[in-house]
Amino acid sequence: MKDLVQSIDLGASQRKAVTVTRPRVWIKNEFVRVGLAESLCTYVMMTFGLGSVAQVVTGQGAYGQYVSINLGFGLAVAMGVHVGGKVSGAHMNAAVSFTMCVFGRLAWKMLPLYVFAQFLGSFLAAGTIYAVYYEAIYSYCGGNLTVTGVKATAGIFATYPAPYLSLMGGFIDQVFGTAMLLLCLMALSDQKNKPAAAGNEPVAVGLLVLLIGISLGSNSGYAINPTRDIGPRVFTALAGWGVDVFRSGNGWWWVPLVAPPIGGVIGAGLYKALVELHHPLFSDQDRQALESGEETAPLEKQEAI
Repeated sequence: MKDLVQSIDLGASQRKAVTVTRPRVWIKNEFVRVGLAESLCTYVMMTFGLGSVAQVVTGQGAYGQYVSINLGFGLAVAMGVHVGGKVSGAHMNAAVSFTMCVFGRLAWKMLPLYVFAQFLGSFLAAGTIYAVYYEAIYSYCGGNLTVTGVKATAGIFATYPAPYLSLMGGFIDQVFGTAMLLLCLMALSDQKNKPAAAGNEPVAVGLLVLLIGISLGSNSGYAINPTRDIGPRVFTALAGWGVDVFRSGNGWWWVPLVAPPIGGVIGAGLYKALVELHHPLFSDQDRQALESGEETAPLEKQEAI
C-alpha cells in the first residue's frame, strides 16, 4: 500500500513538471489558419460530392442513382463540417460567407479569404476526381469530352440546367434553394429556438443539404454555392472541355455565381425578421427564477447566448 501511495505521488509530481508547448510548425496567423481549414474542409466536401457524381455517371447506373448523389453530398458536407467547423466555421459556400458578413457574423475583411479558400478547395477537388476517375471517364465517353449530349461528362464537375429550364427559371431556382439553405442554417444555430444538439451540428447540416437535394435538385443540380460551381467549371475548361462549359445552357455559368448570395440574404433575413427578432428577452426558466426571487444572469449575457 505504501509503495502504491509513493507511486501515485511520483506520478503526480511528474505530471506537475510537464510543460505544455505548441509544435514548432504551429501557425500563429489567424488568416492563414482559417484559410487552410476552409480550403481543406471544402476540398473534403467537394471530393466526396463530385466523386459520388462521377461514380453514378461513369457507372451508368450500376453503382448508384440520383439519390446516391444526394446522399454523397449530404454526407460530404457533414464530413467537411467536422474537418473545419471549429476553425473557420466550415462555410464551404461563398453564399454562406457573404450572408454571414451581411448579418454581422463575419468581418467583411475575411470574405475574400473565404471565397479564395473555397475556390481553391473546389478546384483541387475537381482535379483530384478527374485523376481518380480519368480512365472511367474516357472509357465512358470514348475520349470525347463534351458538355452536352448523351455521353456528356462536364456535369460530373459543375452544374448545368435541365433542357426545359430557362435562365429566369434557373435564377429563381437558385435563389429559392439557397434561401431555404440559409433560413434553416439560421434556425439550426439559433440558441433561443431549437438548435442542433451540441456535437450533432455536422449531421444536421448534412441532412439539410440532403433534403434540398432530394426536393429541389432536379432543375439544375442544386449548386446553391458559387464557389462549389465556378472552381470545377474553371478546371474543366482547362482540362479539355473548353469554353463550352461557359457557353452551355445559354451562358448558364453566371447564375450559380449571382443567384445564391441573393437567396442567402433573403432566407437568413426572413428567419431573422419572422423568428429571431421576436424571441423573448428571458426564457421560461429565467422568468420563473425572477418570480421566485432567484438571481439570473445579466441581460447582456442573456443576449449573448
